[in-house]
Amino acid sequence: MIFPKYLKKGNKIGVTATSSGNGDELHIRKLENAIKQFKERGYNIIETPNVRTNNKGRSSSKEKRAEEFMALIRDKEIKTIITARGGDFLLEILPLINFNEIKQNPKWVQGYSDTTGLIFCITTICDIATIYANNFAEFSMEPWHTSLENNLALLEGKEKKQKSFCKYQDGWQEEITGKEEYNLTKAVKWKNARLEKKIILQGRLIGGCIDILISLVGTKYDNVENFCEKYKEDGIIWFFDNCELSSESILRALWQLKEANWFKYSKGIIFGRNITRKSYYEISFEDAVMTVLDELNIPIIFDVDIGHVMPQMTFINGAIVNLESENGKGIVILKK
Repeated sequence: MIFPKYLKKGNKIGVTATSSGNGDELHIRKLENAIKQFKERGYNIIETPNVRTNNKGRSSSKEKRAEEFMALIRDKEIKTIITARGGDFLLEILPLINFNEIKQNPKWVQGYSDTTGLIFCITTICDIATIYANNFAEFSMEPWHTSLENNLALLEGKEKKQKSFCKYQDGWQEEITGKEEYNLTKAVKWKNARLEKKIILQGRLIGGCIDILISLVGTKYDNVENFCEKYKEDGIIWFFDNCELSSESILRALWQLKEANWFKYSKGIIFGRNITRKSYYEISFEDAVMTVLDELNIPIIFDVDIGHVMPQMTFINGAIVNLESENGKGIVILKK
């Protein structure tokens, strides 16, 4: 597994809109706030032209989005790329991405939600570690939440240990200035699926937004079986972030991944908090998951600090970690 070089003060960070862009006043304000925050911490931000445009959920054409991303990959002065926002249409650019060029120019690529389609493929196809964490817009708040400070510290190679947070934000909050802090109202509580007192896992992390991952199954971008075979001695720890899927859809999605042999060599599976909890048959999210995965007889953890329900930990696709879950709290330690 290739780990790109860590950030150093004065480095350039590239921002590009591989899916949605920033097309209204609030989003532009958040973008500029985030740029200001990084500059105050000693970094230079390089935007591609599509970061400040948006039309029907796309920052620009698929050709333009791919072109601007690859331009940042080729730029030797850019050390990290963070996607501007999530969205719905990133998968359109995959046929236009040159993965061989990415292999020749390894650098950190970070984002979450729709960005899964890009970073998951970079890790599983190119064997380069990527980061499932905040899109650039999240860095607009003042002051930064601990999760954002941790994110930058990991990019700088200064932080290896993350602890679950105390409270989380239940749903979205209205934003006016773009500098709003999280509205933390509910206690964080990791849940061990079979009520184990303590779960300890060590393995290689891989995952992302399950809404996006199911679209990759069986395509030419699905290199999961080869990836898992290569790292079977380490064991795989899957992590999933659910954005919009109902319990019924989650059940079908996990069935599809299991039948596609994605869970071969899995040591454990963890799920982030759900921003959407819906069911047409009054099936809980947890019951839907266990209906499919219980037979794997591996540890499963719910409500981990991953993804859309903020704050979120910084998960490195391709990294070996130690993970512990006990008494509703968790620790993730980066090994290599």
